[in-house]
Amino acid sequence: MSEEGSPRSPEAKLGKEVEDLWDVQEAQLTPTEKLNACFESIPVSEFPHASPSQVIEIRSDASLGEAVRLLAQNKVLSAPVVDVDAPEDASWIDRYLGMVEFAGIVVWILHQSEKNNGSDACDAFQSAIEDSMGPAVIAAASGMSSPRYRSSQPGSPKTAGNFFEILTSSDFYKNTKVKDISGSFRWAPFLALQTSNSFLTMLLLLSKYRMKSVPVVDLGGQKIDNIITQSAVIHMLGECSDLQWFRSLGSKKLCELGLPLMNTNQVIKVDEDEPVLQAFRLMREKGVGGLPVVSGGNKPVANISIRDIQFLLIAPEIYKDYRSITAKNFVTSVKRYLENNQKASPLLSGMITCRKDDTLKDVITKLDSEEIHRIYVVDDKGNLEGVITLRDIISRIVHEPRGYFGDFFDGVLPLPANSRV
Repeated sequence: MSEEGSPRSPEAKLGKEVEDLWDVQEAQLTPTEKLNACFESIPVSEFPHASPSQVIEIRSDASLGEAVRLLAQNKVLSAPVVDVDAPEDASWIDRYLGMVEFAGIVVWILHQSEKNNGSDACDAFQSAIEDSMGPAVIAAASGMSSPRYRSSQPGSPKTAGNFFEILTSSDFYKNTKVKDISGSFRWAPFLALQTSNSFLTMLLLLSKYRMKSVPVVDLGGQKIDNIITQSAVIHMLGECSDLQWFRSLGSKKLCELGLPLMNTNQVIKVDEDEPVLQAFRLMREKGVGGLPVVSGGNKPVANISIRDIQFLLIAPEIYKDYRSITAKNFVTSVKRYLENNQKASPLLSGMITCRKDDTLKDVITKLDSEEIHRIYVVDDKGNLEGVITLRDIISRIVHEPRGYFGDFFDGVLPLPANSRV
């Protein structure tokens, strides 16, 4: 709040509206039930609008390389895909094919690599590959296809070598269109909200239903009016930390809230000496957006996010030692690239951790200030004890009432005919 008592930001203003609704809720309701009622009363149209750079659309005829560059340049995890063949008067359901994101690109690329087991093409494309944008990917995948790695990791895919062949073939990568990977959109289907839908609906989609961002559609113009991201919700919670409705939860320790939900044995992680592509493969297989890089068995030293695959495609500096791009070397090389190019990134902040006796407010403050989506819980010796994401936090703030969504998901996005994942 400002000195005059008025909210200091649009997010704080929204939090104050929740506060006013909180004060009139029935006394016998639990804090979660009160917040459910409050958020159900607020339409998503009142959520602060994202900056113009974050509300971007990608044409279905854009190349895969163009999509990667647009996502990277605008620092967004995903963007809606506009069907260029849709008629001008198309409804929003027919106008948008889905959401393309780094995770979906990884899914599609890995699908292609697993579909093609031959290696003859690798020799044919070798000279072109060396001149293309992919030497770093060659190195990373070469590490996964080496006999030594396969013998130490019997479960690792046998087609890893073909992965880099397809990815780094300049003609294949540059000529593949976004619409060609529409089968991977199920990783992030285009489920949009109308401006009249509630704040509670949005929170549940971001948490229980694992959406990374939620488009809000203006039915009048049949176009996207806003995109609500995980980062935006974290920032809103951070701006509300001093309000009464938040203090009842924010002052509690993580262990008192049953956090982390995922303990050390359940956390998906990668050793710093493993090939970096193993990290992205694990994210694909386990459906997670990031994982810790560990040293000495269980000490987290870095975090790799699904969006970081962009640096295997667009950052030439990481090519230097490409014959040994482990997770550790990947993180080191990307940091050097970011520092040399004066680019901001969570990777430059080092490993962000917390303890079980930290408060929820402490954790949200860290997530907001560092602009990250997950934080790792460590013990006094720095050993990994768990991970906390925005989804976990939302699950402690609101809950899904029985039958809440009804037929919301039915027919929202017809499955593409060429769907593969």
